[in-house]
Amino acid sequence: MRGIAAVPTYVVMQPTTLCNLDCSYCYLPFRAADKRMPVEVAAAVASSVGAFARAGRFSVVWHGGEPLAAGREHLGALLAPFGGSVEHHVQTNATLIDDAWCEFFAEHDVRVSVSVDGPEARNGERVTRGGKPAYDRIARGIEALRRHGIPFSALCVVGDPRPGVAAELYSYFLELGCEVLGINVEEREGVNTRDNRHAAADVTAFWAELVGAWRRDPRIHLREVEWSLRYAGAVLDGTADDLLPRRLDPIPTVAHDGSVVLLSPELAGFHDPRYGDFTSGNVLTTPLGEILATAADTPWIAEFLRGVQACREACPYFGFCGGAHAANRYFEHGRFDMTETDHCRNSKIRLLEGVLDHARDHQPTAV
Repeated sequence: MRGIAAVPTYVVMQPTTLCNLDCSYCYLPFRAADKRMPVEVAAAVASSVGAFARAGRFSVVWHGGEPLAAGREHLGALLAPFGGSVEHHVQTNATLIDDAWCEFFAEHDVRVSVSVDGPEARNGERVTRGGKPAYDRIARGIEALRRHGIPFSALCVVGDPRPGVAAELYSYFLELGCEVLGINVEEREGVNTRDNRHAAADVTAFWAELVGAWRRDPRIHLREVEWSLRYAGAVLDGTADDLLPRRLDPIPTVAHDGSVVLLSPELAGFHDPRYGDFTSGNVLTTPLGEILATAADTPWIAEFLRGVQACREACPYFGFCGGAHAANRYFEHGRFDMTETDHCRNSKIRLLEGVLDHARDHQPTAV
């Protein structure tokens, strides 16, 4: 994990800034504006990712705003330049999914991930622009996916990680029928300035409870827990140093206008007094490969890499997480060279501790 890789494994694309929901924890600054990505931007990215795809599996992740708010015709036009050389993924709030969208996903082989925070009572933060609960519309969209036999993943934001919550959530997502579940403890980033500090014991117990629920019925892939168990196993057999990549994935995020932000999609659209905006170039004027080749020369990225080195030297959890994320450093500390963040406490340190606590509490009894 030294420096930034010249070849990414995926690119994030913003087909529109608009979102039809107004979730209270959302980090996006322009979600009320409908700024759509021109096809020329998608074509410029597609001309670069062909080479990336030849190096291995490559994904194009359509992220918003709400990507489906761009409309089927326009989103189809944006997908077209990529041909069949990449995997397409869409992260959606599901409220716009109907039979026609399901046919679109099947026709274009789009992998779907749905944002939903568990049972209806836990979706109070997810509301329409008029402030009305969105859960019924989310549930109808998910039911359409199930009716058409389209597999989907789920992404759940948890604002109150504590004992009692994890088992309820896992039971819900088992019944929902998702294939993969990702758990995001709410983060302070972007325009969401709410505090995300929680009692360490509560967060650790949340993760431990989630491990227990998954082990009792592991029918779905649980992103955070499976990675933690993989890391713990690698530590035990002496191969932990081989888990993390040698270099950081640049995670290029291409905004609607073609501007590129690296490492953290959450930084797109923000401005810093020292560094200006966080863009590293624009695909309409510079090929994406060239933008990535000079990534380390970007001043804020150089500061971030110093922060990663500081984590490497000081944090015993570095081998597990590879260093705090750029956006979390910035929005929590105002700089990129700080180390520990509330995000890494909640979603890295307490996660691993919860997995280990569960393991210790469920060791076989000696005979």
